[in-house]
Amino acid sequence: MYGGPRLQPAHFEPAHVPSEVARYGTEAHTLPVGSPGKVGVLELEFALRGAGDARRTELVHHFQKSPLQIMQPLYYNAARPDMPYTYLMTAGGGILHNDRHRTDLVFGPGTSAHVTTQAHTKVYRMEAGYATSLVNLEVGDGAYVEYLPDPLIPYVDARFYQRTAATVHPDATLIVGETIYAGRLSRGERHAYAVLASDLEVTRPGPGALPVAFDRVRLVPRDGRVGGPAVLGGRDVVSSLYVVTPRVPAREVADALHDAVGAVLADSPDQAARAGVSVLPHDAGAWLRFVGDDTVTSAAVSTAAAAAMHELITGSPAPAIRK
Repeated sequence: MYGGPRLQPAHFEPAHVPSEVARYGTEAHTLPVGSPGKVGVLELEFALRGAGDARRTELVHHFQKSPLQIMQPLYYNAARPDMPYTYLMTAGGGILHNDRHRTDLVFGPGTSAHVTTQAHTKVYRMEAGYATSLVNLEVGDGAYVEYLPDPLIPYVDARFYQRTAATVHPDATLIVGETIYAGRLSRGERHAYAVLASDLEVTRPGPGALPVAFDRVRLVPRDGRVGGPAVLGGRDVVSSLYVVTPRVPAREVADALHDAVGAVLADSPDQAARAGVSVLPHDAGAWLRFVGDDTVTSAAVSTAAAAAMHELITGSPAPAIRK
């Protein structure tokens, strides 16, 4: 079996691809699906190690297949020296047609970790087929995890589907975010991609996989616009932040998100900026959605919201993330 089970379609192909994306088929223009360099696989597992003051979260399992890879986890948070900061990287610089990426991140009981990307994710122009990315998160009992990748930028004629599926223990915390740009804004590209679909699914472990949050995004531009005001309209940026935690009541989480974002928008020049906050069912946490035209404001909103959640839940200030 070439490449072992990780390089078989059953491992890296999504079980379901939205029809908006699947209609482009898998016909190869250059390298077909499964060719060397077209399938990226990354597996990371974190666990508690050490004792007493030396106890910290460490990377205990690591498998990578190019183009997906990581930098060595860093411990630069002075207030949380036990918490590693890990940067995901793509050796090829971006995502091409027929690429298939799969990332599996496992956080053991009691661990604390922050995972982000080294830079923005670029989805390049595609002339045949489409690309997909699967991200699976498993967050164990008592764990505290921040999964906050940089924004995704779809180029002209990009066709992309991304699914992020998180299984979160009832006594664990997960802060997960996503930001999408309308394109290469500095070049005047706005909603010139062919289709961008994204699914976020947060469930509880065990039989039945009790749902906590589901977010479906289907962006199919028409004349440089996507949907109405409730979707994205003519705006350039949309971002979301989900906070699932038992440590703080959902209403307090929502209020802290509202205050953090409100402070940023009060000083923002972005007249198109809008944000909303709601609690999740069963007091599971809260979530934030932001739309606007200014990427600087978007970054400030995401940073302020994540930092407010870090401090509210852990009791210590969030560090400046080094990029």
